[in-house]
Amino acid sequence: MTEQQLHVRLNEGRLSKGKINGLVNELTQWPELTGSLILFVFEEDKSDSFNASWVLDHLMRKKLVYIVPHMDVFTKGLQSMSSESCIRPMAHICQMVTEVYFKKKDVAFRKHVTEEQLDRILTCCFDWLIGNHKIAAKVFSMTSLFYLGQKFDWVHPELKLVLQDTIGEGTAGYKNRAKKTLDKLVAMGH
Repeated sequence: MTEQQLHVRLNEGRLSKGKINGLVNELTQWPELTGSLILFVFEEDKSDSFNASWVLDHLMRKKLVYIVPHMDVFTKGLQSMSSESCIRPMAHICQMVTEVYFKKKDVAFRKHVTEEQLDRILTCCFDWLIGNHKIAAKVFSMTSLFYLGQKFDWVHPELKLVLQDTIGEGTAGYKNRAKKTLDKLVAMGH
């Protein structure tokens, strides 16, 4: 598959779950297209399409390591995102990256993902958590921030304050994740 072929496939109208899965299966054979796919996500953020962001999210569920060479572009692009339909899958990818970095201690991520890239994820996740965003992005962000707090000392106390202030306002899913996160923070002595 070429970059042009990928672009055409992403712009064939709204992709069904089956088409997304088919495209993801093809892309697992073309890791070099991950960078182009990330750039397409940032392009579509300014439109009303979200095919590339959904495809990237599903590709990362299968081959998260494909993002490693593109972490700089990915983390720099997060800061300018505005479409809720694109932010949600990017917040999910941030959660997957922080989990594999901190919880699973994956060597590929620990060796190649920089502190600056993690800091960019941290900034975006706090913005998504405290900003006017949909619940899924907030839930993924609070999990990412919990893991990032293992590296950045100031994060856990701030995260705890935000969650204590907002736990009563959220949906059942938000309240559930916030409670679990607060329980973990308390168990850690925060």
